[in-house]
Amino acid sequence: MPAVTDDTPVRVRFCPSPTGTPHVGLIRTALFNWAYARHTGGKLIFRIEDTDAARDSEESYHQLLEALRWLGLDWDEGVEVGGPHGPYRQSQRGDVYTSVLAQLTEAGHLYESFSTPEEVEARHREAGRDVKLGYDNHDRDLTDDQRAAFRAEGREPVLRLRMPDEDITFTDLVRGEITFRAGSVPDFVVARANGKPLYTLVNPVDDALMGITHVLRGEDLLSSTPRQIALYRALIDVGVASYMPLFGHLPYVMGEKNKKLSKRDPESNLFLHRERGFIPEGLLNYLALLGWSLSADQDVFGVEQFVAAFDVHDVLPNPARFDVTKAEAINGSHVRLLDPDDFRDRLIPYLRAAGVVGEALTDREQGILAAAAPLIQERITLLGEAPAMIGFLFAADADITVDDDARKGMPANLTEALDAAIAALEPLDTFDAEATQAALRAALVDGLGLKPRHAFGPVRTAVSGHRISPPLFESLEILGQEFALARLRAFRADAAGEAS
Repeated sequence: MPAVTDDTPVRVRFCPSPTGTPHVGLIRTALFNWAYARHTGGKLIFRIEDTDAARDSEESYHQLLEALRWLGLDWDEGVEVGGPHGPYRQSQRGDVYTSVLAQLTEAGHLYESFSTPEEVEARHREAGRDVKLGYDNHDRDLTDDQRAAFRAEGREPVLRLRMPDEDITFTDLVRGEITFRAGSVPDFVVARANGKPLYTLVNPVDDALMGITHVLRGEDLLSSTPRQIALYRALIDVGVASYMPLFGHLPYVMGEKNKKLSKRDPESNLFLHRERGFIPEGLLNYLALLGWSLSADQDVFGVEQFVAAFDVHDVLPNPARFDVTKAEAINGSHVRLLDPDDFRDRLIPYLRAAGVVGEALTDREQGILAAAAPLIQERITLLGEAPAMIGFLFAADADITVDDDARKGMPANLTEALDAAIAALEPLDTFDAEATQAALRAALVDGLGLKPRHAFGPVRTAVSGHRISPPLFESLEILGQEFALARLRAFRADAAGEAS
């Protein structure tokens, strides 16, 4: 049986169905295929399995394209790119499948099956077998007369592949040698009664015609591998396939309580992570750790390091849990590695989405952002945290509202402290971080005897509305003297009103 050798150029594929929003487990599969192609100097083929008209959608197709492009996962052949084996959408390959079905039928690998599910179940009951065993291979050797009689009744047959009568053994690239016992997988349907081919046919046929060497896919598809191998043998026999590919089944991605991460789980939604402020570098790094590791003591690495080190043989078979906390920590590490100007520019879409800035930034907003971004790059984990952290610097004074938790822990002499702060800042000729810190420390810590936390907390709350903010004195410098004093006076009036 012709097989892939070490000298065979690597060709892997990513072939999702366009249903729903991209799932992180699906994107992890794309990532591992992409990395293996890049590691080996091979090619990644991206095709779309869109033969289920009831579930597939163009919106989902475009979301898949958007997801891969956002993450920087490019492909060598496939949709939107082209190549020698197109078209790359199954819905456009009907003639290909019709031709292959005819070849397989002519060679005796496929046969017509007329049995209904009810008839199969009845035969199992009569023989004392478990009705869940599925199809019983009853129609394998129907005579021409029997087939004609069924047709006379108005029955239309499905086409089934004859499974071999011996064990099927293969070496999984992730799990080692696996054997499926003879008879454990019944003859399976490859085309409906109306002639429409099923996934069980079109997926291996496309792999064969596109020269796929390594089938790297999710563990949930492991049970279908003996069917693929049997069909491949038939495809090789009729000259459609040149060799048997190698199979590797990637571990499940689990969610909370070690349950398989489903599309209903929020953490499965790739775009939700993007909305929260994950950057491609951080998310790719974390997805790479779902079933693989660079080393025992290094979790943070760049995509070039990943590609250089990745080998599918090193993928672990055990389920991998999507840990949001760890993912965020890794993302934060990559945020801190960004060039400062790049970091600043990446904040803009999040500030815009939160209504902090408009579509086009004003000169003043550009200046605030340039000064504020360095204050939070070391403190931020997700870019989506930025509006809450620095939004107050862009807001109009009248729009500053004080959080309830920020009102807690204020000193008993709050109005006195605010009066002292205002008096200290009003006469300053230079309103930079060094000058404001010296003035406030002299007035509040030395003058009123307040501890720094109690001394500067009211000023922080007055100018930001929050209990926690970026460095206070740098924030005062960005705001400027006029705006800082206006907010202090407003908070002082509010505090006096509450006290009266």
